[in-house]
Amino acid sequence: MQEYERKQLLERVEREGATVGADIPETITVQGEEIDLRTFVFEIKRRETVPPGERERVEQAKKNLRRERLDRLERIEEGAITRSEGEELAQSIIGIDRALNALESLGPTDLEREQKAQQAADRKRWMSFLQKALGQDDDANARRGR
Repeated sequence: MQEYERKQLLERVEREGATVGADIPETITVQGEEIDLRTFVFEIKRRETVPPGERERVEQAKKNLRRERLDRLERIEEGAITRSEGEELAQSIIGIDRALNALESLGPTDLEREQKAQQAADRKRWMSFLQKALGQDDDANARRGR
């Protein structure tokens, strides 16, 4: 592959809208293991949130996909590959990016933790309101030297 062809492929992969209209690959080999990527992504995406039992699996999948993307990108940058192999790699990288975008856009993964944080914030606002209403806030500011 010529150097200018390599640069064109790298530019295509890194382009802002590269994933627009791209398909998630049906299957992909990551670290020697074949994964039904499209099925996995759609299975996870159809739920509103990632269930606690699946959270670790999804995070590991994202980590593996990022690693595989980097490996494939390096093969385009430095590998002794043909133009058609480069095209294949570029297309697979764009598919990986599409899958990563889908997995990254999932909703909150821990509704219980989010609910507790919301309740704590509500209690804090309520206590602050009560302190102001009872005039205790003025005493606290006076002690601070304000």
